[in-house]
Amino acid sequence: MTDLRKVNIDGAELEVPGDYTLMQACEQAGAEIPRFCYHERLSVAGNCRMCLVEWVGAPKPQASCALQVKDLRPNRDGSPANILTSSETVKKAREGVMEFLLINHPLDCPICDQGGECDLQDQAMGYGRVGSRFDMNKRAVDDKYMGPLVATVMTRCIQCTRCVRFITEVAGVSEIGLASRGEDAEITTYLEKSLTSEMSGNIIDLCPVGALTSKPYAFNARPWELEPTESIDVMDAVGSNIRIDSRGGRVLRIVPVINDDINEEWISDKARFVWDGLGRQRLDRPYVRKDGQLTPASWDEALAVVADKLGGDPESIAAIAGDLACTESMKALNDLMDGLGVKNIDCRQDGAPLGEGPRQEYLMNTTIAGIEQADALLIVGSNVRHEAALVNARIRKTWIHSDLEIGMVGVPYDLTYVYDHLGETADALETLLKSTKGFARKLKSAKNPMILIGQGALTRKDGAQILRLCGKIADKFGMVREGWNGWNVLHTAAARVAGLDMGFVPCKGGRGLAGILAGAKDGSVKTIYNLGADEINEDLFGDAFVIYQGSHGDAGAHRADVILPGCAYTEKDALWVNTEGRVQMGFAAVPPKGDAKTDWKIIRALSELCGRTLPYDDIDALRKKLFTDHPTFSGLNHAPGAEGAADFAPAKLGAAGKPLKAPLKSAIGDFYFTNPVARASQVMAQCSTECAPIMEAAE
Repeated sequence: MTDLRKVNIDGAELEVPGDYTLMQACEQAGAEIPRFCYHERLSVAGNCRMCLVEWVGAPKPQASCALQVKDLRPNRDGSPANILTSSETVKKAREGVMEFLLINHPLDCPICDQGGECDLQDQAMGYGRVGSRFDMNKRAVDDKYMGPLVATVMTRCIQCTRCVRFITEVAGVSEIGLASRGEDAEITTYLEKSLTSEMSGNIIDLCPVGALTSKPYAFNARPWELEPTESIDVMDAVGSNIRIDSRGGRVLRIVPVINDDINEEWISDKARFVWDGLGRQRLDRPYVRKDGQLTPASWDEALAVVADKLGGDPESIAAIAGDLACTESMKALNDLMDGLGVKNIDCRQDGAPLGEGPRQEYLMNTTIAGIEQADALLIVGSNVRHEAALVNARIRKTWIHSDLEIGMVGVPYDLTYVYDHLGETADALETLLKSTKGFARKLKSAKNPMILIGQGALTRKDGAQILRLCGKIADKFGMVREGWNGWNVLHTAAARVAGLDMGFVPCKGGRGLAGILAGAKDGSVKTIYNLGADEINEDLFGDAFVIYQGSHGDAGAHRADVILPGCAYTEKDALWVNTEGRVQMGFAAVPPKGDAKTDWKIIRALSELCGRTLPYDDIDALRKKLFTDHPTFSGLNHAPGAEGAADFAPAKLGAAGKPLKAPLKSAIGDFYFTNPVARASQVMAQCSTECAPIMEAAE
């Protein structure tokens, strides 16, 4: 039962939970409380003193962020404590604090990238004095090197320690701290080296002044010049909510949008800084290979060549969808292949044996927010930190604030929390099935146990056997029941769940990825429609005629015989389905590059030339058909979670057999180079050069 306490704030009495801070209580009463060091998702530091309020009867103003309502004693007559947020005492105290904060702060607002978004500017205007009474020389602090992402001007720092607390508490990498004391105090990296956290860019948003800013974005624009567009990140399968800031048709910045169910208010460094790759190595016009050379062509010519190739025997035609393909483009291609009678289709370019069973088979059913309800977690073949940084942050949050027990099977990685390493091979799963001690006992006694299976465990030759083993473990330890579904598959591709949901897998009698590539090698598959699948070795396509549709000149385009230039994720309105099965809508922030076209429109135009005209002319009609054919797509922003858990039997998934002895490794090698956009980014290349070796050494 909640412990409610009464408090009188600015003359109005209200009742709030006793563990509320005084700041929270004041804000619930409608008062605005300035702050620099306080942040809702970080521990309380109480060192900026900007949030001072007057507790009537107390000898001095109180820091409202560090005082809980239950610590307020009532007045002598038994009435609730009186708190004033705008009295003359409070006004004078805040002015004094602001005056101290500005003693050493440089007057370089005109050249500061924080200008226009600076908490110090805003609060100095609202709560500061007209002038300063200090005329001594200002203190200067040497700038610190924090890597290719974060620019530092440490003379501006007000020692709020938000960056220190984030890196230590949320990111789990203790690389920043406050050194020295008094006037010598400085925020610094401990070893004067690049930050290695995959979430380090979030300290830019946290910094209330211009001490930490974005190095790639430096001096590019002012915030009032930018056009914001809220959208969805596709650098992994988490589906983080983002805001894309653009100017003049060019993306200049990507920042997070708060969504407590998914990414809270953080995003990974790849999501934040990959934007420079959106303008490099772009495919901006069609190409047709002539005499062994890719030659620029018109749209009519390129589409005519493709239509001719798709007019052959359906048995000799195949289609593959890549990791960044949007839902609408996959639906259009699926419909076209269906109209042509083509059964050889696959959206699983990594070959994972998923999509044959019910929808729960391939989803993260616990949901990201649901991790906080778990008390035991088994990770299988995954480096969660690199495959889904925000999921890893949520696991760490749960581990810190509850008694979450974590076990891992696979190659050990530094995941920023303590876990029981059960073994590197699938033998550890078999041992766990037979055991009643150690981590098996923890799973058995857990109220809400869950398993998290990485793609590294499923994309091997024995992926189906490992899936069956994991299903038996889920069944033995009661991970799936009415009201709770602890069966979780962690995807790394933004397009994968949408493809599986719409059935972009081989029809009965059709070939999957392995069969398509085998057919390309022996000549039975003569034409392959490649929708942005860039993670397949080009040699595996054999002598097949390859039609590549995508946005970047990556591996798929190098092997192509025809190139159809499509849009990047920032250039089209599209639906994306994350690893939880949550359908989200992204929006175009900038127009397509050159002669590139929206992906589904290319396929719609092609269908006319093939004599199989698709029954939609605009995106609304396409989505209407999508929702009719596959109703799960109509539930925007809904994660199914434990729905249907009572009828789900994970022990029947996969296939029986003995798994291989090879260690279970992560599906991701280099965190910064996982897709064509990232590989085109100079910033990601710098990060890979500087940070990846340090990360690997730590692991």
